[in-house]
Amino acid sequence: MTFLWTLLIGLIVGVIAKAVTPGKDPGGCLVTILLGIVGASVAGYLGRSAGWYTEGQPVGFLASVLGAVLVLLVYRMITGRRA
Repeated sequence: MTFLWTLLIGLIVGVIAKAVTPGKDPGGCLVTILLGIVGASVAGYLGRSAGWYTEGQPVGFLASVLGAVLVLLVYRMITGRRA
């Protein structure tokens, strides 16, 4: 059941990150879910590094969205240089 929640929250976070960030977005539903999951992981890593979260503490929803926006912007910077 935890896996299903991870996918659902990843989808919601990814959709919000894509809606907030202007510009062309990559992929479909699977990429959106992965964007949300990776964004939450990045937010958790950065939050633990800054001392905002302890090990094992869940990352907040807003932090997950901000992490997903950060991942999306980095992705666009990398692919923008290649084109």
